[in-house]
Amino acid sequence: MTLQDPRSTATGIGRRGALQFGAALAAAAALPSWAQAGGKPFKIGLFIPISGPASLFAATDRACADLAVEQINKAGGILGRPIQLVVVDAGGPPADSAKSAVRLMLEEKVDLMVGSHDSATRQTLIGTIKGKVPYIYTPVYEGGECAPNTYVLADTPQQQIKPSLEWLMTQGPKAKKVFMVGNDYVWPRKCNEFAKGVIAAQGGTVLGEEYLPLGAANKFEEVVGRIKAARPDLVISTCVGGDNINFNRTFASFGLAKDISRVSYLLEENTLAGIGAESSENLYSCMSYFASIDSEANKQFKAAYFAKFGDKAPPLSLLGVDCYNGVVAAKALVTAAKGTGAAAMMAASQGLHFDAVPAPMTMSQQHVDKTMYLALCKGTTFQVIQTFADVKHGQTCKTA
Repeated sequence: MTLQDPRSTATGIGRRGALQFGAALAAAAALPSWAQAGGKPFKIGLFIPISGPASLFAATDRACADLAVEQINKAGGILGRPIQLVVVDAGGPPADSAKSAVRLMLEEKVDLMVGSHDSATRQTLIGTIKGKVPYIYTPVYEGGECAPNTYVLADTPQQQIKPSLEWLMTQGPKAKKVFMVGNDYVWPRKCNEFAKGVIAAQGGTVLGEEYLPLGAANKFEEVVGRIKAARPDLVISTCVGGDNINFNRTFASFGLAKDISRVSYLLEENTLAGIGAESSENLYSCMSYFASIDSEANKQFKAAYFAKFGDKAPPLSLLGVDCYNGVVAAKALVTAAKGTGAAAMMAASQGLHFDAVPAPMTMSQQHVDKTMYLALCKGTTFQVIQTFADVKHGQTCKTA
């Protein structure tokens, strides 16, 4: 038992103690309600590729997600609870991500998951989660995902490929002979199947189609040699990360960049920096975000981003911004549903409108319509040359 000095009691607190107590009360009053109450965190599992060929995206993914968390927590969190990110490496085999998802559900007790990773991992995670935890998928993908309690912010083929390829075949280079090269998994193969329909509708021909395993060991010389022999007007690349860099460098080193146009459907600022100015001639990209987009939302976002990270800020890109939007969408969905119950979340998602970068989004059938931008590479920067407004996502999901 400890004897208490009577001068430390409420009746004998003294002037100095009273001032300190008053200051503490004032500080507490300035905190959000969840902080005053010691609120239980709202845990979000963030799956990003810290390792593997897509690891060059991870720093931007994490920085953008951290910014969203900071802004939302300053505004009171999600349903009065502060967001806490639990970051997981999703760059390895899908089975590893599945094990991480089980750990996050059973041990970390996460409330929601946001994923920026390849489609093979997405499919495995959905099979593991089984709709028990809301899952928001953010990066470009092949379409068709309608799993319960899954919400997709990704650019779809209908948004990326159709408008850009029609433009490239009727305007711009007016390409008619097309060669396809990509990594060997579901996203490149499904995207190229979709592209074949667009090419046929425009009277074009596919001269060749090549797929290589993911990994930096790919050298691409043989594939580029076959492209050179085929003499296409346009090459479609669905290579990812380091492989996209290696392919485009090899392509340019063969002296093909001047006469053969390329369009890459996973080409953002990080990848273009790796490709380099000497290898980016006649190279196009089509996405829903480039850092150079001149919208008020993007201006405000960039100001906040560089204010937070300064000179050490990772380059802004679509994949990072989609992680930011994923966390923002989490707040919008959970707030509208008044919780994380699957039925309420699914119902709330239909017609949900929320602020996003570079412009607000509206969700329908678990996807979002977007304005898309076709950009031509100018050295290591993107010059937007065509804007496709309000492009429909093209997916049909039966939302409860």
